[in-house]
Amino acid sequence: MDLQQLFQQAASDSKNLPQKPSNDILLKLYAFYKQSTEGDINIEEPSNPFDFVAKAKYNAWQEIKGKSKEDAMQDYVDMVNSMK
Repeated sequence: MDLQQLFQQAASDSKNLPQKPSNDILLKLYAFYKQSTEGDINIEEPSNPFDFVAKAKYNAWQEIKGKSKEDAMQDYVDMVNSMK
């Protein structure tokens, strides 16, 4: 399988993991997924200081700015496979 197919399989597998990942892991998965599918962060920072979820997602994606889509895909695949 090529990387794109592995990524799509991992995205599907991520919905059926044996146990729910921690919030830190979920944020990393989110960031790797967004970087893989959209590239560098392309949204404004959340303006509501009490929207902690949106802020955490924004920060997670911002932290990997500059990572190639292929590297982000591989990181996502590796992370999901390690949790199966």
